[in-house]
Parts: sequence; C-alpha cells; structure tokens
Amino acid sequence: MAEGNPQLLPKRLKPETGGETQPKEEVTEEPPLPLLPPTVQEEIPMVFNTYNTAPAARRKREKGGGGQDGGGSGSGTTTALYVDRRKSKVWNYYAKLGDAYVECNICKKQLSFHNSTTTMREHLVRKHGIRDTLLSHLKDDQVAEGDYATPENAGKRCRQMTPESGFYHPASCSEPRSEVIMELVLEMIFRDLHPLSMVKDKGFGLLLGYLEPNFTLPSPVQLSGMLWHRYNTVKQHLERYLQTAQAIVLCAEPWVSQFDQTYLSVTANFIDGEWRRARCLLETRRAKAEEGLGEKLVALLAEFGLAGKSVFCVMHDGAAAPQLAPQGWSNVFCAARSLHLCVKAGLEVQQVGEALDIARGIVRYFQQDAKAARSLNGKLEAINKSKLKLVMDAGSRWLTTIEMCERLLELKWAIMSVLEEHPKGATGVQNLADHQWKLLQDLLPVMRTVKLATAFLREEQNASVSSLLPCVHGVVAAIGQQAEEAGAVIKTVVANIRTELRRRWGLAEEEKVLESPAVIASFLDPRFKEMRFLSPGLRNELHQRVKNMLSQVCSPQSPPAAQFWAPNSDYKAESGQGGNQLPAHKSCCSGAASQSIYDVLLGKDPTENMPEIHQQLENYIVEPLCKRSTDPLDWWKSNEHRFPAVARLSRQYLAIPATAVSPEQAFAADESGLEHRRAVLAPENLDQILFLHQNFDFLESIRNSNEARSRNPHAEPFRGAAGV
Repeated sequence: MAEGNPQLLPKRLKPETGGETQPKEEVTEEPPLPLLPPTVQEEIPMVFNTYNTAPAARRKREKGGGGQDGGGSGSGTTTALYVDRRKSKVWNYYAKLGDAYVECNICKKQLSFHNSTTTMREHLVRKHGIRDTLLSHLKDDQVAEGDYATPENAGKRCRQMTPESGFYHPASCSEPRSEVIMELVLEMIFRDLHPLSMVKDKGFGLLLGYLEPNFTLPSPVQLSGMLWHRYNTVKQHLERYLQTAQAIVLCAEPWVSQFDQTYLSVTANFIDGEWRRARCLLETRRAKAEEGLGEKLVALLAEFGLAGKSVFCVMHDGAAAPQLAPQGWSNVFCAARSLHLCVKAGLEVQQVGEALDIARGIVRYFQQDAKAARSLNGKLEAINKSKLKLVMDAGSRWLTTIEMCERLLELKWAIMSVLEEHPKGATGVQNLADHQWKLLQDLLPVMRTVKLATAFLREEQNASVSSLLPCVHGVVAAIGQQAEEAGAVIKTVVANIRTELRRRWGLAEEEKVLESPAVIASFLDPRFKEMRFLSPGLRNELHQRVKNMLSQVCSPQSPPAAQFWAPNSDYKAESGQGGNQLPAHKSCCSGAASQSIYDVLLGKDPTENMPEIHQQLENYIVEPLCKRSTDPLDWWKSNEHRFPAVARLSRQYLAIPATAVSPEQAFAADESGLEHRRAVLAPENLDQILFLHQNFDFLESIRNSNEARSRNPHAEPFRGAAGV
C-alpha cells in the first residue's frame, strides 16, 4: 500500500545526510582562456566527445505492478530508456526516483533533484573522480520533465551524431548504447595497445556477452574503419596544434617487433605558447635501408605542413647522421644511448668482463637448479632476507648489471654456503674468487655515480638537453675522484668511461664544445647560465655567439626558423668600436658642451648604442641563478616579458629533449609495457594505434588544462605528456 501512495514517497526516499538537506551548489562557467588559436580551441573538444568512462549501469527497475513514476506494468523498461535519452549525459550515472530525487548508480547515494544536473555532476567529480572526457562537456541543462527523450528528440540526437563530431556512428540511432560500447571497445584497443583481433578472442566475447547479452561484437574490419576515422580526425587537430610551435625538434626511435621487423617512430618535440613541453608522435613506419632517413623526415614534415621548422633529429645512435647533413640540421645523440655506450666501454675491461660472466653463471645456476634454489631460499629465510631475489642482467640495459652485482654482494655468504653444500651441482658453475668479489665491490660506487645521472635526467625539470652537459661534467669529475684511491682495474674502467663521455659530448677539444646545441641550451637555462664547466675564454665566445644569433632571430630579414638553431660560425664577426677610449684633448675642449663629465672621464657609454636585444642578453646574464629544482620553463613563463628576444631563442633550444624517447622509457631497467605490447601489433594497424595511444591523451590533457585555467586562471598549467 505504501508503494502505491505517492504522498509517502518523498518521505521514504529522503536522502540520509545527517538530518540536514545538502544545499544545491551552482557552478558558473567562464569563457576559456585563449591558450590556443580559436580554430584549435573550438575543434579539439569535438575529438573527445566520446565516452571514456564506464558505460551507464543498468537502470533501477521498479518492483510490483505500478512504478514510482506512475507508469504502467512496463514502467521498468520504459524508465530505463526514458533516462538514457536525456540531453545531459550525466544521466548515464543516475536513476530517477520520483519527481524530486535521484540515485547514483555507483555509490547508491540519493540526491535531491530540482530540474538541474549541477549537483549530480559535482557529486560525480568529487566522490568518483569522473570528469575528463565526459563531464567537461556536460551542461547544466535545466531540464524539465517535458524535455526528456521523445521520438523527436531521438531523431535530433541522430542528426547531431555525425562523423564530424568524432564518432564513427556504427549503429543505428535506435541503439545509442551499442554505439557507446563500440566506441569504448575502440578506445580500449588504442589506449591499452591491443590488436584488433582481440574482439575475436573467446574470453573477451564471454565477458562482453555477459555484460551486454544483446550486443553484437564488431568485426576487426569494422574496428579498422572506426580506427581510421578516429585517426584522421585526431591527426587534423594535431596538425593545427603543431602550427602554433615556433620550432620543432624531431626524434627518431628505431625498434624491432616480435616479427623481426624494424620500425621507426618519429616524434615532434616543442614548447607551446604557454611554455608547456609537448611530445607528439607523428608516424611509425617500416624502416627500409634503401630509403634515407633525411628523405623520410622531409616527406613527413611536408605531410604535416611543417617544412622548414624541424632542425634537429635525436636518434639512438649516429649511424644515420650523415644522411641528415644535406638538410643543414644539427644532430643530437640520445643521452640514454650515449651513456650506455660509455658504460659499456668501461665494463669491457678484461678483468671486469670475466667477473661479470662468472656472476651471470651463478645467477643462471640458481634459476635453473630447483634444489639449489630451495636451499638458497631456506638460508635467506633464516636471515630474514627471503624477499631478495637474484637478478640476471640484460646486455642492452647496463642498469640491470648494477642490480645483479648489488644483489650478489648482498647475498654473498648465503650463495657461497649453498655452493659449498652442493659440490656435485656446483661443478657446472664457477664461483667468484675472492679478488673478483672485491672487484665487484669496488666497481659498484663508480656505477652508482653514473646511475645518479639517470635519476637526474628523469626528473621533469631536467628533461631538456640543457641539463645534459652539467650532468656529464659532474659525472666525469665525481668518478675521477673515486678512481684516485681505487685499484688499477677500477682506474682503467673509470678512464675508459671518462674518455667516452668526453668524446661523445665533444668535451675533449675546446674548439668543438660550442658547436653542440646542448651548450646553447645550457646557457639559456637560468639554472646553468654561468656555464661553470667552461673556461672564461669559451664563456666569452659563447656570449658573442648567442648575441649574433639574437641579431639574426630579431632582424626583419631573419632567416627561417630552421637556421636559428645552427650555431653561427661567424660569431667573431662583430668587433668592438673602441667606445671605452677617452676622447682626444681637442675634442674635449671644443665639444665640452655636448659631452657629459662621464663621457669625458670614462669614455662613451657602451650601452647607448647597444641594440635592445643585446641589452636584454646582458640583463639576462647578470640575473641571479635559479635554484636547481626550478623548472626552467616556469622561470621563462614568468620572465618572458623582461627578455622577449632571449625567451624566443630559449623556447627553441629548451625544446630539445635529452633522450629520443621519454626519460622513463629511456632509462628503465626493464622493458616497459609499451615496448612489449607494441611489438605484437599487426603491421597494418600499428601506426594508427600508436598514434592515438600517445596523441589522444595529450590533446585531451591540453584541452583539460585550458578548461581548468578558464575556471581558475591561477591554476598550475599542464606540463606535457610522457608519451611513446
């Protein structure tokens, strides 16, 4: 009886809020800040007008013959469709209870409803963290009961869901839930790097069949069409966003799939107008030996309308460097790859190589001999070290060599005890001699110092190549001091590493130091502009070179941006005018009225005829240093108005990354999930999946940052995406 009485319904459904009804909160919208060109700001949200959150839960159906809304016997089904067709997508997360209350499908909390979705939307954001792609587009509809879904509104919704909105539109308009599921399946594929054939897997079919019994799984061919549509749409917006960059740095990453096919992923790095780091994937394609890398990059730039902007190419090794020379671009080697080669040169010392080979044999023995492994585990439990496990190093990742040595030394006595107790099994494995154990012990401090460089370069504020040379100089000095009290073998190891570090970064010959773009970048970093690792003479030459570059950048007949990056070989062309000399006595007497006492006594003021851009440079040089933990982009964002010409040059050089891929991936001890998953993708869809995997989230983050700043102008700006 109570369920059929509408007068009792509000009292029974009153939300439990500690005796007080929660006040309704209103959200005011402010116009977005013009962080991007109007065309980019208007069109980016269209790409993400899809559902990246969980589909709507099944609507709560009414029990008994009469529904709470006064419906007939079929009101349960009617209510589900009735709610799904509302204008605001926030209703995908709520079920309506009567005329004045709604229930959250996630936490089952009941909220009061007064024809406004504002409170409902704020509940999803604050309690469940649902915001990004969906809630940023939800509107405070002020929906009245008569505005709920009707056949007319359903037809209007069908007309609005066009290919231009970012949807593939695979299903009919009578089944919007099927469309959402299709889009979610597609997003799962490119967000998690799954092959399209996943939809044919039995387990995936069983799961989706249980959740949506009436849903028909799409075929790989259907998904391929949806993927291409989404790829082309996002690519158009990325092209527009790239046009806002002053200069772009290209990074080429070669990698091999599990099918032994070599691919080349090309990313674009730049700093946008808000001083945010951007790393966008442009293309992934099969690498062909007969096709020069320079030709590939030129064609790719033309495809994105970027010809003439990209001037650097960061790659894992220098094998393809000569192919870039005709384009006049500078080559910057990947710091991770170069550091690996430097460490490798040190570990190739004969005595060290022999000790490491024996160490690998010990680890392999305990991994393959079950009896010895059980014995080792028993001894480790006795000394409360059962959680420690032996590590086998990977030849391509020197950080794993450090881990292997550290773990062997930490478990040394347990390992030696097991090998002595199993003489028969130990005949197949050679134990380390005492002097070899000592060698590994002495090697670790040197290797840990080099490892500190990787931790330094992995920090966000040190992602630019501006941090590289100060870091390298620090490593050279630190390991040199460590070698002073070490044995002959360690001294040889350190000498090899230091020689390679100096050679690969041009530190051995002073005349070649200033040719590195990393030197210019370090000078434009307000933390390292003193350039303490350079001699006073080189610092003066560097200042003169930057001064000439500023003259080129800011002159009305300045060359294209691509030429700004190459160090000027004529940096000594400008000479002093002798302005500091005292005037002749005759001039003093005859023209005393036109000269100040400062001119007579001290000579002509050198700042009077100094161009404004040169004055900016002098002011920047005398500016106090920043703390080492400061992000240089934050500093330039705050001081760009003081040194506009120098800031323009800084935006170009600070865009050069230290590594060809993200630092987390470049210095990872193990293969990342990205590297593993992309290696098994089918060649025909690999480029589109990887493109969306990185760029979709990146553009979405840019849009979310813009919207956050429109609501709060003092909010912390977005600093870029890790990416592929």
